[in-house]
Amino acid sequence: MDGCRFGVVRKAWETPFLAEPAGLAGLRNAVRIRLDLWGLADIAPDAQLCASELAANVIKHVGPGTRARLAVSMNGGRLRIEVSDPDTRGVPVLTTRANGEEHGRGLVLVDALADRWGVVSGADSKAIWCELVTGLRSSVDHMDGPRVARAEALLGLLGVSGRDKGVERGPLTVAHAEESAIDVIADLLHWLRAHGCDPDGALGRAQAHFEAELTEAA
Repeated sequence: MDGCRFGVVRKAWETPFLAEPAGLAGLRNAVRIRLDLWGLADIAPDAQLCASELAANVIKHVGPGTRARLAVSMNGGRLRIEVSDPDTRGVPVLTTRANGEEHGRGLVLVDALADRWGVVSGADSKAIWCELVTGLRSSVDHMDGPRVARAEALLGLLGVSGRDKGVERGPLTVAHAEESAIDVIADLLHWLRAHGCDPDGALGRAQAHFEAELTEAA
């Protein structure tokens, strides 16, 4: 992570679920929320679709109401999505019809979206997993850009200067940087007010610029 001072902690997350069609929307929402927290909103749509299709595969091939489990984690710079169920008999494969058409819509989509996928069989369960490329260099890296780089440099300076001299506290964290960022924003609002500017108006314009840039990037 050249130049990155604040590693993003992405602890592996999992949740049990009943394999029912009505529950697929909830799984997709849970994946989106998790990836938003991990700073991976850009790949959330693909990740949601993969998680939903893997869960739908359980409904179709094992049966509605099956107790299953969704796990989301990082494998280096890849996002790993895994759905496990108690049926060890049927191992899904991507096959091709006589006319050359691939069938099994769920796995076709997963195969198209994911960098790789596979199946892990155990004594009393199996898990279908897939991994998506995130563009990150490691599990604690973050999405970059000119504005992020400028903020990173500023917060890095604040984080270093704010420490007690001679006291080693370990690596800087995102939580530490968040507090510094809030302090910087408050300082800027005081500066605007002191110079006869409208802090609320400035915040509104900054929010509008931020949202416009997110829309343009999407």
